[in-house]
Amino acid sequence: MPSTPRTWTTTPVTADLVRGALDLEHTAKGVLPHRLPSWARAQNADGQLAMAESQPSGVRLVFRTRATTVELDTLPTKRVYAGAPPRPDGLYDLLVDGRPAGRAVATGGNTLTIDMSTGTAERGTGPVATLRFTGLSEGDKTVEIWLPHNETTELVALRTDAPVEPAPACGRRTWLHHGSSISHGSDAASPTTTWPALAAAQGGVELVNLGFGGSALLDPFVARTMRDTPADLISVKIGINLVNADLMRLRAFTPAVHGFLDTIRDGHPTVPLLVVSPILCPLHEDTPGPTAYDFSRLGEGQLLFTAVGDPAERAAGKLTLNVIRDELKRIVAQRAADDPNLHHLDGRDLYGEADHAELPLPDRLHPDAAAHRRIGERFAAHAFAAGGPFTGRRR
Repeated sequence: MPSTPRTWTTTPVTADLVRGALDLEHTAKGVLPHRLPSWARAQNADGQLAMAESQPSGVRLVFRTRATTVELDTLPTKRVYAGAPPRPDGLYDLLVDGRPAGRAVATGGNTLTIDMSTGTAERGTGPVATLRFTGLSEGDKTVEIWLPHNETTELVALRTDAPVEPAPACGRRTWLHHGSSISHGSDAASPTTTWPALAAAQGGVELVNLGFGGSALLDPFVARTMRDTPADLISVKIGINLVNADLMRLRAFTPAVHGFLDTIRDGHPTVPLLVVSPILCPLHEDTPGPTAYDFSRLGEGQLLFTAVGDPAERAAGKLTLNVIRDELKRIVAQRAADDPNLHHLDGRDLYGEADHAELPLPDRLHPDAAAHRRIGERFAAHAFAAGGPFTGRRR
């Protein structure tokens, strides 16, 4: 007896199917999720941040369906580093009713070829890719497709063998987090195993991840974005990028932190707000930035980092991780006298000296997949534990 032909339903990718993005840009192919709104992107002139915010860390498609097969057409932008072996394709994680149910990659797509020695980049075009997830359980279920945390991804078409509808509000609290490439997910194994995604899963909260590789720089438009984004819990992880970029000295850092926190508080006056200082990074514990590239192992596929600042310049106000930790602790203690919902966490409690001895930073700057898991578990244990900063608010 011939099999019944499969009937496909094509569903437009609209905002009610996307979580973790703050804007959807309509392109010639489909929609491009952004983690900064258009007005904030218009105030940014930095190519690094433009690339980072378009990489959908924490962004996922979420819908209800009876479908047993799901296809997603995407147009990824692959980063290619001149002189280095090809990078692995970005991963898409599938969850069904909150449980891992599959993983896929999108081959092809556009390319962004970066020459690290000159700082130049060249764009190339490529074909749309199709992801296919089969064998899903029958019956109504919630399907989540987490997009690659480190690969700009245009969403072209969503097809299923049964209709889909937006998933209803789950009633979980929303956690809004801002940080550097470590929060973005650099060197994590997949989009659901970045440390913020792991912590969110353990804490039972909805994640909005504003971790931007190389770009946690106290930008006012990021603070205003956080001010205007609905959230029940907020955290900011500050420090490493300010040293990497050698962006400011202590005189500017202190009022910039106050201003950043003031702006967040303008929109969220009593929401629990956790300020996290940098994890351990021996490269910059007591040596100021800037950070430079070490190309000695690039041909082997390993890009290393090195510090080129002079420790003696700390006396002139140059920032190191220890200087930043001390100042953040002081700032939070000062402000907490009038803000009982403001909290502080030393980043070395997430990843410290013993952790570095066991799980060293492979490129001297970023934690690997195992360290991401450890950081996520420790953050969740601290923030969501009884009496922790995310268990309630005080008025």
